[in-house]
Amino acid sequence: MAFDLTDRARRALLELGFLPDFPPDAEAQLAAIQRSGAPSATGVEDLRGLLWSSIDNPESMDLDQLEWAETLPDGSTRLLVAIADVDVLVPGGTPLDRRAGANTASLYTGAAVFPMLPRPLSEDMTSLLADVDRLSIVIGYRVRPDGAVDQGGVRRAWVRNKAKLNYPEVGPWLQGDAPVPPRVAAVTGLEPQLRLQDKATRLLRAARERAGALALRTIEPRPVMSDGKVLDLEDIPDSRSRELIEDLMVAANGVMARFLDGARRSSLARIVRKPKRWDRIVALAQGLGTALPAEPDGVALSRFLQQQKTRDPLHFPDLSLAVVKLLGPGEYVLRPAGEDAPGHFGLAANDYSHSTAPNRRYPDLVTQRLVKALLAGTPPPYSDGDLDGIAQHCTQMEAATRKLERLMRKVIAALLLHDRVGQVFDGLVTGVTEHGTFVRLLKPPAEGRVVRGERGMDVGDRVRVRLLATDPERGFIDFGRA
Repeated sequence: MAFDLTDRARRALLELGFLPDFPPDAEAQLAAIQRSGAPSATGVEDLRGLLWSSIDNPESMDLDQLEWAETLPDGSTRLLVAIADVDVLVPGGTPLDRRAGANTASLYTGAAVFPMLPRPLSEDMTSLLADVDRLSIVIGYRVRPDGAVDQGGVRRAWVRNKAKLNYPEVGPWLQGDAPVPPRVAAVTGLEPQLRLQDKATRLLRAARERAGALALRTIEPRPVMSDGKVLDLEDIPDSRSRELIEDLMVAANGVMARFLDGARRSSLARIVRKPKRWDRIVALAQGLGTALPAEPDGVALSRFLQQQKTRDPLHFPDLSLAVVKLLGPGEYVLRPAGEDAPGHFGLAANDYSHSTAPNRRYPDLVTQRLVKALLAGTPPPYSDGDLDGIAQHCTQMEAATRKLERLMRKVIAALLLHDRVGQVFDGLVTGVTEHGTFVRLLKPPAEGRVVRGERGMDVGDRVRVRLLATDPERGFIDFGRA
């Protein structure tokens, strides 16, 4: 059927309060930046000689992070994470900053990406692309053999990406399922460098899980597109390369939070509070044969989830989704100077900020300005009132982003299945509520409501359903029992 996905995505943005386009004053600022060219800086450390590399999605050009590691004499590992200096070209209070602060993030709709910053910046001038010199904020820390993190610090430096890698090529190799990727083999010393990063991040992950970090796995299928048409939906599998980057960034964000707090500077904290609906999590675990403590206990919940992932991998994404909903969403909050933050229950972290993706997330750009002011010995660029207002707005817009992504996943799935009405599929019952009974197909991983023959279905049942109807505009998919 003729259906304009990009137009539907734009209308969804507007319905949810986002700005799909850049206003004229922001476009004028961009033009001025392009005329003046890349910035210069004096008194900045030169780390371009290190063997930096990046790992991201194959299509990503808005590269925020580079990584490097070395083994220390005591057997621990020194890790450096370089973060793109976006603030150097997008100062606070400018038109581009105001537009970024309105949307608060790059928006990924499946049909199109609506970037937080214009592509000439986020995919070029402020991106850590291969073989170009870039200014960065470097977060350094030591990983001890037990996975503990210490000796954290932050500084400015010039860096140069020696290899732009992606998750699908690196993951299978690290897992032992594929030979060395050609782009890794082409750079002398890169193979042992990545192996060292992998070893250190395994220690980091194990330590976090012992402390109660939650290993959750939800299904958020991505569309396979060609010429604006949806060809398929694919689930992004677990990958050691994705875990490597996640582990490095979680540790780096903790270092950044402690760096600002140690200097008694206010900041933006990223938190997930102790779950108010813990009793429902306890009941959920009890139904699967596990007794959890009466009070919130991240270590016990983490162990339960790890056991269930091994015991029942097919149903684990749905268990994960239920736990995510019961935990409640993450928030941004003001962390006043010298005060403790509520902590991040899901990551088992007391100190946590978002600082590693300033091209894609506005709180990270704000944090970058806070740390640059600290390094320069100048007053903070934001008052506590400013930070509190930013935190509340970012939390509000993040909720809108979740609605946008859910809607567009449904729209895309309905469009993919539109020409397959009448076909029978294998599926899994994912929800039975007063609003209806819901089934996720095993392939493609699309979810819809059972409108005929749902009596007797229960969560977790394997079922066969017939596709009865789709409505791509609203993202509706209707099934009947086959």
